[in-house]
Amino acid sequence: MIKFGTLGAARITPAALIDPCKNNDNALISVVAARDRSRAEAFAREHEIANVVDCYEDVINHPDIDAVYNPLHIGLHHEWSIKALRAGKHVLCEKAIACNAKQAEEMAVVARETGRVLMDAFHYRYHPCFIRAKEICASGALGDISEIDGLFHVAGHLENDIRTNYDTAGGVTMDIGCYPISWVRHIAGEEPVAVSANAETGKPNVDLFLTADMTFPSGIVGHISGDMRNGGEPRAELKVTGSRGTLLVRNPIAPQFGSKFELTIDGVTTREVFDKRASYDFQLDAFIAAVEEGITPYTDAEEAVNQMKVIDACYEAAGLPIRGL
Repeated sequence: MIKFGTLGAARITPAALIDPCKNNDNALISVVAARDRSRAEAFAREHEIANVVDCYEDVINHPDIDAVYNPLHIGLHHEWSIKALRAGKHVLCEKAIACNAKQAEEMAVVARETGRVLMDAFHYRYHPCFIRAKEICASGALGDISEIDGLFHVAGHLENDIRTNYDTAGGVTMDIGCYPISWVRHIAGEEPVAVSANAETGKPNVDLFLTADMTFPSGIVGHISGDMRNGGEPRAELKVTGSRGTLLVRNPIAPQFGSKFELTIDGVTTREVFDKRASYDFQLDAFIAAVEEGITPYTDAEEAVNQMKVIDACYEAAGLPIRGL
């Protein structure tokens, strides 16, 4: 059994790890700490976590855990993931995995040195919906792929939302725009050689809307957008265009909440439906397989470095500073 310690009492933790652990006999969250101990105690009571400790250091050094879940704000991913790896713990780290590619590379180096798993928590990648999309695109069924479009838009943000704070590596591209970047990269199966981008900011240097175009070595062109401006319409969509047809996936991020998977080839349209099991459950399966069987996850440390290189390139192309520098 993989026993986790979790850093903080983040809102994402129940869906991302606590519920999947309850659904998996081979995983358990047994330790938690938060900036405020009373908050950690309340969180532990609510979610039946056995051990509350005083600080993050006590989590990563706890002798009864094998792995650490890091859902802290992005500005703390690098520091605490490295500390956990050096304490001998495997790490499941929320996206974006770091402030920038340099930090991600430093994390990857420590993962290699310690022989521990460092996994970027892009849960969508492990759901059968995206695995099927990747399979179709790689099979040649669409013919020669020319364009990949990905967008993730939400209805807005709170004025004091941590996602709009540059000092904590905020910005729409770090928070949700990273998803379509990841979708496009994984479908293309290669890294872009050119990136152009435009952004709309709220607070100085904090993108609330960013669009980017990417050119890949094969000639595929990717288009992405992330939007958390107030008043927007929530949308998450992936579209792949080839010489023989198109693949449209609505809600590729969490298909368990409803999705549309529509494949059109030579004018004939078919639709597929997928397991309602949560994407986070499949992610936990992959993490356990990486720890126990040495199976390389789709979003391992090396992949996380490549993802952050593209995010950095988007910021540079949009005339915005790379986070954390």
